[in-house]
Amino acid sequence: MATASAPTASTPTMSRAVLADLLPAASTRLGAQARDLALVAGGAALTGLAAQLSVNVPGSPVPVTGQTFAALLVGTALGARRGIASLGLYLLAGMAGLPWFAQGTSGWSMPSLGYVLGFVLAAGLTGALARRGADRTPLNTAVTMVLGSLAIYAVGVPYLAVSLHVPLARAAELGLYPYLVGDALKAALAAGALPLAWKLLGRR
Repeated sequence: MATASAPTASTPTMSRAVLADLLPAASTRLGAQARDLALVAGGAALTGLAAQLSVNVPGSPVPVTGQTFAALLVGTALGARRGIASLGLYLLAGMAGLPWFAQGTSGWSMPSLGYVLGFVLAAGLTGALARRGADRTPLNTAVTMVLGSLAIYAVGVPYLAVSLHVPLARAAELGLYPYLVGDALKAALAAGALPLAWKLLGRR
């Protein structure tokens, strides 16, 4: 009678898988590395593309963009290791001059750079939570998105305060409070989309 083989180190059990792990497995180590590199680069590109969906907020140097949502989705879908690498690539390439920050900007002198730094932290956090199944039910996914958003603000708001030479409370008025409603909508969207993706793929 045939018995099921134990999962290998390169094949996560479904309780520890993220969405990216459901892609067809590579047959060689080189192929697996190439797939990971493609996922990392693709996540960075997606974030850069979403950053161009941007609307200025009157009186604030921080626009409303799609990059926050993209960064959280990248971290959740890729897992912590690949998510950190992807958002790290986005950060470093943008600082080096690639114009894919919000509104086609680049460099390291903008006051909103702290939020991009926060993306790396948030990708690690949401990716680690996704490894524990936190993206498989609407409630858990919403909580994951909220925690990821808090990680972004935990870096972005203090960075904004230092950059603008204003008190932390004033930085929160400029770079936190105007965005909370939008973040709630993003969390609700993710709470529907990610569990649905798992359901469509037949993974519980």
